[in-house]
Amino acid sequence: MICHLFFISIAFWWIQDLHIERYLRMHEPQAKVMIVMLSVVVGFICSSFFIDIINSILGLSTFTKLF
Repeated sequence: MICHLFFISIAFWWIQDLHIERYLRMHEPQAKVMIVMLSVVVGFICSSFFIDIINSILGLSTFTKLF
């Protein structure tokens, strides 16, 4: 859970710096909702990727102990 929140906050910080609302010509409330939703999606995907990598490495280390 902490990993997901960490990556969502990083994605939110990164997407805010892009200033997407300038390019899409949206109203301010719509742009803020889009930034929040996009940061949740990107942050969740990134954190899931890193959690899967960590689980794979831990699984690989227990697999090598069998041989």
